[in-house]
Order: sequence, then C-alpha cells, then structure tokens
Amino acid sequence: MDPITIGLLAALAGGAGGELGRQAWAGLGALVRRPFRHADDTAPPTDAQAVPGSGAAEFAALEAAPADRDRADALGTMLARRAATDPGFGADLARWHESARLVRTGDGGAHNRIGGGTFQGPVLQGRDFSGLTFTAPPPPSAPPPAAGPATEPEGTEHR
Repeated sequence: MDPITIGLLAALAGGAGGELGRQAWAGLGALVRRPFRHADDTAPPTDAQAVPGSGAAEFAALEAAPADRDRADALGTMLARRAATDPGFGADLARWHESARLVRTGDGGAHNRIGGGTFQGPVLQGRDFSGLTFTAPPPPSAPPPAAGPATEPEGTEHR
C-alpha cells in the first residue's frame, strides 16, 4: 500500500472535498476506532480507544487541529504501524485509501494555457470543478425567405 500522505489526512480532517471528503474522514474514523486485532489473531480483539498505537488518539488530535501537519504525520505513521500489525486493518485501510484518493482535496496546482489558433466558444479555466452542465447553443434559425415581388393568387384581376 502507498503511504497515506500528510496532505490527504490534513485536507480531509479540515473538511476538504465537500460531502465526499466528510464521508471519507468519517470512514477513516470508524476504521481507526474498530477493535484492534494483532497479527497472531489468538488474543480477543480489544477496544481501539484503549490500545496505544491504534491511531485513535492521533485521529482525535488531528480532528481537533486539522492544520497541524505534525499531527497529520503522527496519524499517518500510526496508521502504517497498525496496518503492519493488524492484517485485516491493513487490507481495509488500503481499500479506504484507494477511495479517499479520489476525493478532490485542493492539494496540487493547476496550469491553464490557451494559445496557437482561433478558438470559438466559452472557455472555463481553473481546477476541481463540479456540478457543471454544458449545453450547445441552438443552431441558428433558417433565414426568412427573401422578399421579392408579391405574387397574387391566380384569377385575380387588376383594374
């Protein structure tokens, strides 16, 4: 599993990513708080809140101060340690991480450039757009017939 980045943890703790980000953060919290199992799996599971090294304390600390990158680093380190000692947790954490990486957290940059040609139509530049709908303008209507000499119905006499 790729290490969980400090930026991802801090961004999710700070509410980045909208509703999807909040759900990802809540999912990590539920994962961290679930019973702790050791690799030998002979001992009964213990409450994660009571186990040092479960990540629960680091999760709560980062949740209280999401901008603190040291707390995000501590949580990331603890998650990696727990994943190494609890194989079930490690597999679930890897699945969580795959889905959480899809959340747009605002980290990273954007570089927009248009050049070299003639362009027609609207341009939208930026990063992380959502909820947009684009439609094509309606085709131009057919021009009215050219005005020419008026024709009169057959059988009309002029006096």
